[in-house]
Parts: sequence; structure tokens; C-alpha cells
Amino acid sequence: MQKITPCLWFDDKAEEAVNFYVSTFKNSKVGSIARYGEAGAKVSGRPKGSVMTVTFELEGQEFLALNGGPHFKFSEAISFIVNCETQEEIDKMWEKLSEGGEKGQCGWLKDKYGLSWQIVPPVLGEMLQDKNSAKSERVMKAMLQMHKLDIKTLRQAYEQQ
Repeated sequence: MQKITPCLWFDDKAEEAVNFYVSTFKNSKVGSIARYGEAGAKVSGRPKGSVMTVTFELEGQEFLALNGGPHFKFSEAISFIVNCETQEEIDKMWEKLSEGGEKGQCGWLKDKYGLSWQIVPPVLGEMLQDKNSAKSERVMKAMLQMHKLDIKTLRQAYEQQ
């Protein structure tokens, strides 16, 4: 068991969201499902027998999804970074996770459940942290023009003379 597990609060679509996430990421699985009993249903306002929590794993990271009602919504203050080694992987993750959601800038998107994701190549961090500030500045300018990140364009900006 990992020491820290993110808990994602949904109104009533926790199980649907978990199935979507598990279908999106390789090496992922649904764990256990707990349902509201009588006491929990009274306190939460959720129907008795409905899904309360779903445990799941994405690429080795454990999560818990909770059907807690409409009280809280996701915001960009929390996002999950998906490190993609190839442009093909970026393209696939970008399209799948943004389906029914919102495509943002600089590799950010919101999925159809409102959860924020950053779809990025690990090489981006290396380029942005380069000791040559002119290189990193060109990469930043290129990135700021993008929605879905394009590795080739970022590399061109980085290697420009």
C-alpha cells in the first residue's frame, strides 16, 4: 500500500470516471467498490446501495474515487502530469483525455469530469532548465503558442542558432 493516495471527489460519476481512466492508461485496473449503507446514505444524501468509493490504479499509482455529491468541484489547482516519451503518445493521450472536455494551453486539458491533466514530454523539463537561458527562453515562447505540445517544434526552438 502506498503512503499517500489521491482521493478524487465526484458528484455521482466516480465509477464511470474510473472506468474511463482505466481504459485510457495501460497497466491500470479497478480495485474495490464500496457502496453506501443506510447510515452513510442518510448523512451523504446518496441512495442506499449506490457506489460510495472505487479504488483504482493507473500506471502503478493508487487512487480513490468518491461519490460525495455536488458540494465540491475540481479546479486547475490540482492536475495530474502524464509524461509521454513520443509524439504519438502525446497525441493519443491528448485526444483521449480531452474527449468531451476542454483543451487548454501548454499541454493542459480538462477531461469530461472536470479533472485537469498536463500531457508533456519529459524532455520539456530538460530544455526549460537548460543553463543556456536563450535556449530555454525560446522553448518557453514556443510552448506558450501551443495547446497540445509538439516535441518537434519544441526541439526546433531549443536547437535554433
